Order: sequence, then structure tokens, then C-alpha cells
Amino acid sequence: MNTLGVETSCDETALAVLDSEKGPLGTILLSQAKIHSPHGGVVPELSAREHTRNILYLFDQLHRECPVDLQRLQSVSVTVTPGLILSLVVGVAFAKAVSFNLGVPVVPVHHLEAHIFSPFIESDPEYPFLALIVSGGHTDFYLVEEFSRYRFLGGTLDDAVGEAYDKVARVLGLGYPGGPVIDRLAREGTPRYSLPRPLEDSGDLNFSFSGLKTAMIKLVQKEKDAKAEDLCASFQKAVVDVLISKVRKAVEETGVQRLVVAGGVSANSLLREKLTELAGAMGFDLIIPPLELCTDNALMVARAGLMRLQLGVTAGSDLNGDPSIPLEKFGRIWGPEGRGSL
Repeated sequence: MNTLGVETSCDETALAVLDSEKGPLGTILLSQAKIHSPHGGVVPELSAREHTRNILYLFDQLHRECPVDLQRLQSVSVTVTPGLILSLVVGVAFAKAVSFNLGVPVVPVHHLEAHIFSPFIESDPEYPFLALIVSGGHTDFYLVEEFSRYRFLGGTLDDAVGEAYDKVARVLGLGYPGGPVIDRLAREGTPRYSLPRPLEDSGDLNFSFSGLKTAMIKLVQKEKDAKAEDLCASFQKAVVDVLISKVRKAVEETGVQRLVVAGGVSANSLLREKLTELAGAMGFDLIIPPLELCTDNALMVARAGLMRLQLGVTAGSDLNGDPSIPLEKFGRIWGPEGRGSL
């Protein structure tokens, strides 16, 4: 069985073909980072415009490069939630058009679900496992009991971790996206400045990065002559300290010995280093996708779509995008028992 993955939830237009037996057969992605960089973040209207402008072009390119005839696709998997609603609508409309034209089913995918299963493009997960999603829009902990059965354990109460990175980068004049450049500069600096670790010892698995972001902005304004490398190193250490503390607590409380860390921030070098150290010390299995699958991509959407298709669950022509369906609710709606009914 194969599927076309479609991802347009934010500022990446991505398509991919994944075969359940042969693995990835083709993938293509167009980033909008340069378009949004002057604004210091994603502008929803611009994002939707670029998806509309580019998705047919990318489909044509994929058709030229893919070793399988796209006229022989057997299904279409598409991100339907969460995300920017105008961007989601573009992807869903495109997926339904391809589905109708080829006479194949369309399969709905939750964006966080896709991230969670991104390390398993060519393998099967072992359940249960913990999943920490760290990205520009999300910082969430889940217990994954099996595919489409998710239990929310905690999440950010304000800014997502990637959002905090982007806002700090904007204050430092480092451009957008902020995560990669802060990570690079931090490796060259020293974490010499004291910053808060919000909710590090709160006793739960919730996060808060708004206060840290504000403290960092005040630090930048106060330390006019500070080296950007040292500021970045101080900020990054505070972020990673909090994330590692919550991972330790989640493993201790649940007793689950497998952890998936996914999303754009999972590419962060210090986070990967400290997670590896913690996994070694606590004896749990750490699973992180390769760097090219950390950020938004269509292969992860295709993988989640194939897993849902194996449950026999597909959508009808009335499928729509939604900006904010919680993952656990989505799992019930589009699981083997819900089958799309509220």
C-alpha cells in the first residue's frame, strides 16, 4: 500500500510518497523561511498564499522525480489539524482533489501524531512509549498507548519552546527561524548569565517559557555589551535544563522505558546531548528522528496516514481542516471505533 503525504499546516509546503513495503519513494519540500524572515515570524496570509502558489508545482516536480507513477497512488494522507486554518484548507482541498481524481481514499492526519511517528518511517513502534513534542507551536507530553490512543500528560501554559526561541532571536536581531542560529551561536559561547527555569520543580509535566523569554529580553536590554554567543548559551541552557527535568519526571512517574522526542526543537544539539546522557543514566530507550525529519515534512504525514489506513479508517468528501483539535480527541474521532464521528 502506498500513500501521498500532504503537509501545509504552517510555512512548509511538502509532499511525499511512502510505500508500506518499499519505504520512501519520493519527497519534496519548499520552505517559506525567507518570505517570513523580514516579519520575524510566520504571517498566516502569506503562508496560505505561498501554499496555493506552489503546491501544484511541487506535485508536478514529484511526479517527474518519483519512481512510481503517481496515477497509481492508492491513498492520500493529509494534515488536517492543528495549524493555520488558511494553510490547512489549501492542503486539504488539494488532497481531496487528488483523491477524487484518482478514485482513492483520503486519510486525515493530526500534525502532532505525524511528528510522534516520524522516527518510525520504516519501522514499527513498540508500545507504550512517552512522546515529547517540542516545536515552534507545541511543547506537549503524551503517553502513546498505541496508534490513535493518546493520553495527554502535560504541556506549555503559554509560549511553546520553539516560539520562545524565535522571539529571543528577533530581539537579538538573528532573523527567523531562531532555533538553528541560537543553537549554533550557543555552541560558541558560555552560559554565564543567570536566567529562571520556570516550572522546573513544579511537580507536574507542564511547561512555561513566557517568563524565561521576558527575562531574556530584559537581560539583552541590560547587558548592552554582552556577546551574542554568551546570551544564546545562557538561554539555551535554561531551556534544556527545564526539558530534561520534565523528561526525568515523566519517566520516573510512568515507569515507561521508551521516549520519543520529536518536532523542530528535537534537532537542537544541546538537547540531544543531554537527552542521550539522561537515557544512559536512567536506562530508557531514546528515539529521536533524523535531522531531516525533525521539522515539518510530508513523509511523517504519509507514515501516520498509512497507519490509520491499516485501521480501515478513511474520510469522506466533507473532510475539513481545523486549527486546534486536541490530539487525544482526534485519536478517538479517527480511531478504529470513532471512524470520523464526533
